[in-house]
Amino acid sequence: MTTKTNILFTGVTGYIGGSVLARFLQRPDAASFKFTALVRSPEKATKLASLGVNPVVGSHSDAALMESLAADSDVVIAMADADNYEAAMATLKGLKKRHETTGQVPILIHTSGTGVLTDNAGGEHTTDVIYDDSNADQIETLPVTQPHRNVDIELERADAEGYLKSYIILPSTIYGIASGILVENGIQNPHSIQVPALIKASLDRGRAGMVGAGKNLWPDVDIDDVADLYIVLFDAIQKNPATGHGREGYYFGESGEHTLYEVGKAIGEAMVALGKSDNAEPTTFTKEEIDKYFEGSNYLGSNSRARANRSRAIGWKPVKTKADFLASIKPEVAALALKLTKA
Repeated sequence: MTTKTNILFTGVTGYIGGSVLARFLQRPDAASFKFTALVRSPEKATKLASLGVNPVVGSHSDAALMESLAADSDVVIAMADADNYEAAMATLKGLKKRHETTGQVPILIHTSGTGVLTDNAGGEHTTDVIYDDSNADQIETLPVTQPHRNVDIELERADAEGYLKSYIILPSTIYGIASGILVENGIQNPHSIQVPALIKASLDRGRAGMVGAGKNLWPDVDIDDVADLYIVLFDAIQKNPATGHGREGYYFGESGEHTLYEVGKAIGEAMVALGKSDNAEPTTFTKEEIDKYFEGSNYLGSNSRARANRSRAIGWKPVKTKADFLASIKPEVAALALKLTKA
């Protein structure tokens, strides 16, 4: 009798996590894995159980629970809060126990984000600095003060100590309304965060908005393409244990690049088409609006430039482009406008 590979998932009720778990459930070799998912909702736990997933009801922030679950896992795919340092450290502690108990080297696939590359442009300018996920020396120049970086560094350190192999996936601006079995069962949130935040603010003020002049650049990636990256990486690790990990284990998710102005203009055009605004041209958010809609943060006006060379080198082939990203904004505006009308 073959022992099943234990895979622990966190964040499966979220936008990325649900899309990734749905793909694992559809795998032809799904029966060779034991899927465990940590969720807060007992109702969603019951629904997951009906799909063949072993649910554990609890919090990602419960360090003792995270340590215990990780200690029972061959693979951990972390897709919950990228900035929960305590949860990450508890996961590392559990995986270290796993290594000490079994002698095996467990795998940790962690979700970070290209927010780690951001600057403080405030929408006023672009940058020539483009990060390459296959350039470990360049990534190492990122200071620990950058978003997500403190967690990423700890994972890299654990890999260097040899008790696990760490792989960090860094999605960019993810777009598209998620679909699949977890959405259909009411388990997964189907919406992204960044563009919907801009849309909600724009609808509330009656005019599309942007931070500063909207000159800053960000990469973008479709939800289905980024979910595929997790599968491509997982398969690459299974086939070739030498697949880049630790210091060489950063994998960007990007398949296009846009300015914030272009996003604002697409939102404005959709709002005019829906009768929600009389002018498609985006205007700059005031300081008061930045405080009201974005908790005082100019984050959406930052530059984050990335090239997914390592991701593509392992066989990832994203199919959507910047044109698809901009085209996805109108249905998002329509969906959120309808939701706000009903509210």
